[in-house]
Amino acid sequence: MPTVALSRGPVEYTVLEGSPEAAPLVLLHEGLGCIAMWRRFPARLAAATGRRTLVFSRHGHGSSGPAPQERTPRSLHEEAHDVLPELLGRLGIERPVLVGHSEGASIALLHAAARPVEAVVAIAPHLFAEEQTLRGVADARRAHASGPLAKELAFYHQDPHTVFRRWSGLWLSEAFRGWDIEGDLAGATAPVLLVQGDSDPYGTTAHLDAAERGLGGPVQRLELAGCGHTPHLERTDDVVDAVVTFLTSRTGGSAHPVQQPSADSAQPSRQEARP
Repeated sequence: MPTVALSRGPVEYTVLEGSPEAAPLVLLHEGLGCIAMWRRFPARLAAATGRRTLVFSRHGHGSSGPAPQERTPRSLHEEAHDVLPELLGRLGIERPVLVGHSEGASIALLHAAARPVEAVVAIAPHLFAEEQTLRGVADARRAHASGPLAKELAFYHQDPHTVFRRWSGLWLSEAFRGWDIEGDLAGATAPVLLVQGDSDPYGTTAHLDAAERGLGGPVQRLELAGCGHTPHLERTDDVVDAVVTFLTSRTGGSAHPVQQPSADSAQPSRQEARP
């Protein structure tokens, strides 16, 4: 897989080809994620929208270079305001459609508040340190200590121990309890699609409410009954259809679908991802 050299180190990425006339999609993964943990969702979304699609692993994740420093309550802001703009600039991408999951959705919203984008799709976003999220992270720490989660992460990351330690350590730190980005989003005036499962162990629709209050542009919501923290894996067809409709109606662009992967290839085969 190719890498691009950034000031903080190399980042692995892949590009799915699509129409050069439409704004490209840029996918931003969750706190324990990487390219591979999106599974078949990027291919399904690229096929349905006909758009060029960039997928990458943040520093310290997947096979990207190590993260140069410990995570702090400002880390997601730094990803949104420093790392992502540098990556997009190096790859020649302007005004993208950002598609973020969990922490990646938070990064997408923060970036959209400071930089021009065509639209944002925020899947299970985090706007503040909700008690339900912190309980979910604590449960994940116990699962990691017992073994299965550690084996899961080793399948995806070069340094899975550091990925988990830095993620759980930040979310469960006292300093992070006051983290809240609702007040940072007024500059985000591009259309936003918010997606949330009502059985998400890591967050509730309170984050969607906060996003609607904080965002400066039009907002649509998709709430999925019986769905957990990974709507794009659990309800792939619903999410892909919603994104296509959203992009067509809100941005004035049209979808140019190409041959889609088989439906069973989009089914999750491993443990649900975390924030």
